[in-house]
Amino acid sequence: MIRQKAKGILFIHIKEHLSLYTFITGLFLMGIVFGAIIVNSLPYESKSDLLNYLKQFFIELARGQIADSPLLFRESLFNDLQYIGFIWLLGLTVIGLPIIFILLFLKGMVLGFTVGFLVSQMGTRGFLVAMVSVFPQNLLIIPVYLFLSVVSVAFSLKIIRQLLMKTRKQPILPQFLNYGLLLAVACVTLVVVSGYEAYISPVLIRLFVS
Repeated sequence: MIRQKAKGILFIHIKEHLSLYTFITGLFLMGIVFGAIIVNSLPYESKSDLLNYLKQFFIELARGQIADSPLLFRESLFNDLQYIGFIWLLGLTVIGLPIIFILLFLKGMVLGFTVGFLVSQMGTRGFLVAMVSVFPQNLLIIPVYLFLSVVSVAFSLKIIRQLLMKTRKQPILPQFLNYGLLLAVACVTLVVVSGYEAYISPVLIRLFVS
């Protein structure tokens, strides 16, 4: 019953904000494509330096010289919480909309660059490394980023309409509480993602680089 109700609420939410989801998803995909293009535009020296750094990282990982899993978990979770927390805070402002779009584009660009570099420099092995170190957690985290970005933009637009366009005003406290609840749900998902990155991903990477 609760699951069906949640699906119904999610369906209504997506239907009401379909144009925003289309725009933000397109922006994110553009970032991925742009990141992949940057890989091919890098000079040989930069590619060589990055590849050497990556090989050194794999060697240290295979030897178990990388930081322990609890530390990796805390760092990964902290970085992700900072990112979505910043997007959430920008949604409370009127001037934060373009920054949200820029952050999302940059996130896509980093993802596209990472996968593109691994595949272009390491071939099949790079693709396999990307499959275990990049794709699994991003299957969870990308929907979270897109969802929270849409919610933040919609909340900011609602504030703009109420403050500037003299529309019918609704109590702000219930809206703010719902907005905060969505952030809490996103944070729970990030805990799962960080757990994978810290405890599972390094083990799988060792299988392909050792």
